[in-house]
Amino acid sequence: MEIMEGARKMAAENFPIVTIYTDGGCDPNLGRGGWAAVLISDGRRKELSGAENNTTNNRMEMTAAIRALESLKKRCVVNLYTDSQYLKLGVTEWMPSWKKRNWIRKGGELKNLDLWQTLDALIQKHNICWHWVKGHAGHPENERCDQLVARAINKTGV
Repeated sequence: MEIMEGARKMAAENFPIVTIYTDGGCDPNLGRGGWAAVLISDGRRKELSGAENNTTNNRMEMTAAIRALESLKKRCVVNLYTDSQYLKLGVTEWMPSWKKRNWIRKGGELKNLDLWQTLDALIQKHNICWHWVKGHAGHPENERCDQLVARAINKTGV
């Protein structure tokens, strides 16, 4: 509830409200991966995408959120939609414990530490409400992100 209250306060103070949809994928997992984000604010729409070699689907899901948040030019109220439980739970549930333990997981090594720390820094700049959507379930913006990911993976020259 505290996050939602903060978002309402920022919106009342005229911070821009941005809706972001993200997706990432890899083919095969630990192979060529792509990420994509669709940002919508005040009737404007922006699409971002990219690809990397030798990566994983989780890294691409995280990269999509990072690139979207990095593209924001000022502090915003953000509704971020992802089909990745790994990303959503990582940010909303697991990250506070990792930070208390100096970025160490109870079970050992914290995978993707570089990206988690980058996300943490970006999260501090905005008021973000994280939402999970079921992938491949017909949600138009999630489907668009999925198309952009596939296109990025299939491009050559990365």
